Amino acid sequence: MKLKSITQILGYEELVENRECEKFSKGYTSDLLSDVIGNCEADSVLITIQAHKNTIAVATLSDIRGIILCNGRKAPVDMIQAAEDESIAIYQTDDNQFEASWKIRQLMDS
Repeated sequence: MKLKSITQILGYEELVENRECEKFSKGYTSDLLSDVIGNCEADSVLITIQAHKNTIAVATLSDIRGIILCNGRKAPVDMIQAAEDESIAIYQTDDNQFEASWKIRQLMDS
């Protein structure tokens, strides 16, 4: 599935583009970063409310393609800069995590 679909089809706001990889194959929803490190598979998008720079570090360790920030959470400047440096996409939505997870799954099934 193309990362651009998150913006084009779901209408989520893209803050940072992943310049190195344009596709993802899985999704993972969690707010516990140690859980993400232990269980999120490579090539995933992470659906979370964790809007801080440490989320980018975890995404880098786990080979995550993009992060979807839910519940209207805003990415701070240092998170955006780290994502740009690591080429990890960031999206924002007012959807809650359940809604975003469902929409990502529907997108992957289409």
